[in-house]
Amino acid sequence: MSGTENRRMRHRPLLVASVAASVLLAGGGGVYLATTASGGDATRPSGAAAPPPLRLDDKSGTDGGPGIAPGEPDPSGGGVVYKAERPLPGGPSSAAVHRPEGRVTSAEVTRLAAALGIAGAPRLEGEVWKLAPEKDGQGLRLDVSAKAPGSWTFSRYDGGPAGDTCLKGKACPPPGETKTPSGGPVSEAAARAAATPVLKAIGQEDAKLDASQLMGTVRVVNAEPVVGGLPTYGWSTGIHVGPGGELVAGSGQLKDPVAGHTYPVIGAGKALEELNRASAGAGTIGIGGCATDPPAGTTDERPTMTCEPNAKPKELAVTGAVFGLAAQFVDGERALVPAWLFQVEAQAGAKPSTVVRTAVAPEHLAPPVKPNPTPTPDPDEGTAPERRIESYRVDGAGTKLSVTFWGGVCSEYTATVRESADKVAVRVTERPMDPGKACIAIAVEVTRMVTLEQPLAGRVVVDAASSEPVPRK
Repeated sequence: MSGTENRRMRHRPLLVASVAASVLLAGGGGVYLATTASGGDATRPSGAAAPPPLRLDDKSGTDGGPGIAPGEPDPSGGGVVYKAERPLPGGPSSAAVHRPEGRVTSAEVTRLAAALGIAGAPRLEGEVWKLAPEKDGQGLRLDVSAKAPGSWTFSRYDGGPAGDTCLKGKACPPPGETKTPSGGPVSEAAARAAATPVLKAIGQEDAKLDASQLMGTVRVVNAEPVVGGLPTYGWSTGIHVGPGGELVAGSGQLKDPVAGHTYPVIGAGKALEELNRASAGAGTIGIGGCATDPPAGTTDERPTMTCEPNAKPKELAVTGAVFGLAAQFVDGERALVPAWLFQVEAQAGAKPSTVVRTAVAPEHLAPPVKPNPTPTPDPDEGTAPERRIESYRVDGAGTKLSVTFWGGVCSEYTATVRESADKVAVRVTERPMDPGKACIAIAVEVTRMVTLEQPLAGRVVVDAASSEPVPRK
């Protein structure tokens, strides 16, 4: 029996049970990943040895509030109160943390490459399997990390600037010129059909699909796989389908993470209580607290942040919940952690967001290790001070990465990037424009753009100064 068939048989029966026991979510949106908690009433299974404390990497800063999951926006922007509109499910009594294990084989890469329409044998360069055009650099390229979970990126390059997805032929412009496709994006059904062979090749044919995202004329099929019989969040596969139905880019993980230690978990009601406790009063604060308008005569028209210390928390409606696994960094490595996925609406009729609360019983969570506030300078970057990156966005065909952070009006900022098969590390450095002069302490929002060698696709964006994931804007 093939590995794909094994995964299919393993996933489906348990998935039916999990859906029947709770309210399955629909739609996408902002995600909070809260890792701090207090209290809890879950106990471990009878006769089972106590698992080691689970150390979730802190993404909440220093205020103890919920952090924002990688790649997702903040739907509230401040303190919130979540109110359930219907009874919430109790869920299981325990669940396993799933971690990547093992190595990716040449046969697994070849199977994925065939589904993407790439011929040839992959070659291992360092820790990355590669299939790429040998002569002029034009054509299809696949990069797969040799270490589990086998993060992979796929792109199509035909001689134009980064992001050009034109197929070879008379309709394509000469190298160096950009072609604007005349046709519109394919339908959602056509995009799903184009993505199906790839999903089958990686054992994710039972994944939850969303083909509503558009990037110009390219339609993106986002697949959330089922792992250990549970739905996942933040472990997605993204497949980009061009206006002609061709695959133009993609990314994901080739190997399912493996079940590890089992932990007692709390029910949805308790998780919602903990989420409200962590969210109460959690707002965004810029450098030096509340920012003011720039001084008269300046040319910076970017809006500054305002503060409302006594503002009433925003109330958000929780319309459903499902027990699943959410991507999180555990001891510096990505893993899938038991979590409650709450469907939240900011207002009636609005597109729902998914708010995530760690379900592991709080007495089994170890305190997170805070990042070094004064990281060792990178020799390539000099000794210039660094700024914490608040968010990022992707433009074009996924090769233009813009990062946003808080800075001052009297400094210059530079962003640099280092890429690998599974992540993109961005570093922002600061240099005073005139160190000898006094400068007014005004916080302004600053954005800098970097160009990637390959589309970002499903790779994680991290702040190089702290190695923490950066949320998507």
